[in-house]
Amino acid sequence: MAQLQPHIPPHHPAPGEKPDFSYVRRYAAGVTERPAIDVPAQQTHELAYHLIRVLDDDGAPLGAWDPQLDPETLRRGLRAMMLTRAFDERMFRAQRQGKITFYMKCTGEEAIGVAQAFALAPDDMAFPYYRQQSLLIARGWPLGDMMCQCYSNAGDRLKGRQLPVLYSARDAAFFSLAGNLGCQFPQAVGWAMASAYKRDHRIAVSWIGEGSTAEPDFHHALTFAAVYRAPVVLNIVNNQWAISSHQEVAGGEVATFAARAIGFGLACLRVDGNDFLAVYAATRWAAERARANCGATLIELFTYRAGPHSTSDDPSRYRPAEEAKEWPLGDPIERLSRHLIHLREWSPERHAQLESELADEVREEARAAERLGTMENGPHFSAKTMFEDVFKEMPWHLRRQRQELGV
Repeated sequence: MAQLQPHIPPHHPAPGEKPDFSYVRRYAAGVTERPAIDVPAQQTHELAYHLIRVLDDDGAPLGAWDPQLDPETLRRGLRAMMLTRAFDERMFRAQRQGKITFYMKCTGEEAIGVAQAFALAPDDMAFPYYRQQSLLIARGWPLGDMMCQCYSNAGDRLKGRQLPVLYSARDAAFFSLAGNLGCQFPQAVGWAMASAYKRDHRIAVSWIGEGSTAEPDFHHALTFAAVYRAPVVLNIVNNQWAISSHQEVAGGEVATFAARAIGFGLACLRVDGNDFLAVYAATRWAAERARANCGATLIELFTYRAGPHSTSDDPSRYRPAEEAKEWPLGDPIERLSRHLIHLREWSPERHAQLESELADEVREEARAAERLGTMENGPHFSAKTMFEDVFKEMPWHLRRQRQELGV
């Protein structure tokens, strides 16, 4: 009788070894079929094992998923992605300089937040995870406000109560971020159900990383989304690394993350997350399906986290240094720029000029925000603010606690 043997997903190439992306199947652009938005969910399940791609290696759009966006929209998308990257670089340096305590970049994932913001209605409610700064930027939210939240300075609307990058912007339909991963999925489903009960027109959208699909909240959300046909778009950002564990450890070795929709009877799509046009088209499809009362869609956005997980992380300890440069699906900014050049609506010179202009814009915004204070130099919020903005009328026991603190 054969002995049982445990299986542990093999660790990806270690630091010093050659990057290995043999597991990434390169689907050709334009070959994946685009179903009607009102098809039964089962007719989308085959798409869980494909990869929706529109842009080929030369920047040409191909296939039924091409959203045929006009050049001006594409330029606005490119600008928002480049602005996000410039913002990330500036705030990352600020953390290294001791001006803020913590930061998380979304380098390599900019097409997700920007393209999805463009594909959604401005008042669709977003329940993001912590790499969605590009969504706020694409919705026109002021950079200075985001910087003040990171600095926890006098301009911080949240009064220093949130960890840097855990933004909250009601006017941008951007729900408050939480450090607890996975919780935003059931929140989004519940909000979407309430929107349907009220006969509203708005849908909900949410994001988590592939590692968070192991959390119970993920499965609870999919159950309710399926049973009640919630008008919600649920996104799994598979950026290959959940902190220091590879996507295989979260279940990506034997099935795609999009395939998790199959058991719940939900519609599903799997998309090249570095292809701006593909992300836009898939999101628009799912949003239109939700608005037509056809139910929720689970989207796996296949991308790569080019930077560290956060400023507390050192990726050189668990992956090869050159891995980001060899990601087979390329850089989202470079790919959209190449597409515009293919259309003769852009040039390397204009790209370099815009890059310089955005760096100047971010630098000036940062200087203005830093004049209101930083974590390093203050001023810091009084302890009395912890008692404010919670109850309309402060209860007696909190008043007593505040008096005991002498604030």
